[in-house]
Amino acid sequence: MNIHKTYVALGLIVALSLFLGLVAHADESDQTTVISFSKPVEIPGRLLPAGTYVFKLLDSDSDLHIVQVFNADRTFLYATLQTIATDRATPTAHTAIALAQQGSGQPDALLKWFYPERTTGNEFVYAKDQETQLARDKQETIVANEPEAPTASIAANGD
Repeated sequence: MNIHKTYVALGLIVALSLFLGLVAHADESDQTTVISFSKPVEIPGRLLPAGTYVFKLLDSDSDLHIVQVFNADRTFLYATLQTIATDRATPTAHTAIALAQQGSGQPDALLKWFYPERTTGNEFVYAKDQETQLARDKQETIVANEPEAPTASIAANGD
């Protein structure tokens, strides 16, 4: 049976203590965040398989928002992406991401990532035609409620 993707739900899976230890002691200046996805998720130019990833800001002296995406143990760099600073009215105590649901058979696309307690986050930049389509897709912001703020487990429902 072909079920259309209609919701994105927050998974309440506790991250492995190794990841919690790394994240809890991370330097807030690079906003290191561990995010686990239960389904594949698209980032600009790349499809991330279901799994755990480390998102962090590249150490840079410029005002550019450059995000690096690594595998869980930081031994493989999936992408280095220039993002656009984006604001939200109210910060949350935990990591927040925004996803666009692209429809049946398509992975959700990661649109924004906000570090805990910050009003400014990172908006991912897609090709113009894809960005136009993503703006039309249903979007949902998910806030992790893990005790360790920079850790999020995201479950995508549907297919």
